[in-house]
Amino acid sequence: MLSPHELSIVADQEWILTKHQILEKISKILGSLSKDIQQHISDHSSFSRELSRGLPRISKGENYRQLPYLMLDYPALFGKEDVFALRTFFWWGNFFSINLQVSGKYRSFFRNDLVNLLMNKDHQFFICIHENPWEHHFEAKNFIPTEKLGETTLTNLLQSHPFVKITLKYGFENWDQLPASLSNGARALLNLISCPGDEKAL
Repeated sequence: MLSPHELSIVADQEWILTKHQILEKISKILGSLSKDIQQHISDHSSFSRELSRGLPRISKGENYRQLPYLMLDYPALFGKEDVFALRTFFWWGNFFSINLQVSGKYRSFFRNDLVNLLMNKDHQFFICIHENPWEHHFEAKNFIPTEKLGETTLTNLLQSHPFVKITLKYGFENWDQLPASLSNGARALLNLISCPGDEKAL
């Protein structure tokens, strides 16, 4: 049996059509973001050969913790042990996040002053402590703000964890500013890396 509330929803076409419209607009935001990232990478030739492999990919699903999501992977280099992925994630009813996930040989891409950059107050970086790199929620068992960790603890975590996943989170409150915020966030995360042999950061 359906409750009165459930019956009102199942009889209403408008809300599901509105959902499709919203997801289409978010897909366009992610498409525009991918172009910004492509331009940023192409402006720095030392990165373009490695990080511009492949094309931006937007994926969608209906059931991350029972809620719809969209995600952009770019740049994305997925190997069995070696991963470099910048993933922008929209989770219905929750947030946008941008995740820089690195493991294997790509760990050498990080700048030498990574710890100092992660303690910078200009951005509220989070670092993943979960054993599963594919979780996106912000429960305490998954992400910790880097500013709450001391430099020694953060250094040890970066060195000992099997992967490094650094994230920025964006709520929906300032929706009109989200495209610019996401673009700035992607640049901030890419600023954490410098290709081996290149003296200049992005």
